[in-house]
Amino acid sequence: MNFKKMFFPIGGGDELEQRLYGAMLVAEYFKVHLEILKCESNPNSRIPTYMNLPKNIEKEISAVLETQKTEEFKSFYEIFTKTSEKVGIQISDSFVEHQASVCVKSKEGFRSTLVEEYSKYCDIVIAAAPPSGVSTATFEAAVLKSGKAVLMIPRVLKKFDTKTIIIGWNNSIEASRSVTSSIEILKEADKVHIVSSTEYTQDDAKLDNLIQYLKHHNIDASYEIIETTNIAGEALLNAALDGNFDLIVAGAYGHKGFKELMFGGGTKYLLENSSLPVFMSH
Repeated sequence: MNFKKMFFPIGGGDELEQRLYGAMLVAEYFKVHLEILKCESNPNSRIPTYMNLPKNIEKEISAVLETQKTEEFKSFYEIFTKTSEKVGIQISDSFVEHQASVCVKSKEGFRSTLVEEYSKYCDIVIAAAPPSGVSTATFEAAVLKSGKAVLMIPRVLKKFDTKTIIIGWNNSIEASRSVTSSIEILKEADKVHIVSSTEYTQDDAKLDNLIQYLKHHNIDASYEIIETTNIAGEALLNAALDGNFDLIVAGAYGHKGFKELMFGGGTKYLLENSSLPVFMSH
């Protein structure tokens, strides 16, 4: 693999340890350096300016909030180190050749702005699925504004593999970019299977062209046309689960934005229900 660095933004919320575990699991699998961005809000931004508090009161409140922030990060770092030990990944500020490593950096500011700024300096962004499948500004910043491919992991990921990969093909620019961005991963897979629907592939020539392109990279792929359902994303996920695939490759965000990912509809179903990682590119 040519990957050297992955980037994983995280705030707080539920399944904190599980999300850290999942991201580290991916880094360990690919033997890359994982930079975790711990997004923090500025404590002073929580002090309501409209109240015109006396300066000494503001100072006391600021000190309390700063202490709270320090304690919260200390708690986070304890979970971070505990999780790294569980995964068996080395804590290091820089890449270690032929070995997985991980570090955490803490930055203050709006999470989506931080993600947009710092996600540009990596090979792949790892993003945990948003709660209940509802898109967040942070998730959209990772996919739309990083300029990188994104590996979306379920909020709870207990194992990670890429031996069997399913590609959701809708003949879009986004799907094309996802395939090309995942070439190095596809080359290492034991099985690559393409699924599409008659809505997007009315003749076999387009799929034949895709298969021939993959063969240039020594990737032998099979394909099938599947029936879609009224629920967008369901057909792709069902095919992935029924075939016991390890990873889904699909385009992210069509021209209609977040409401069009795969097979002509919303991504909410896929984000909310997928127990599989999804490799996506915009």
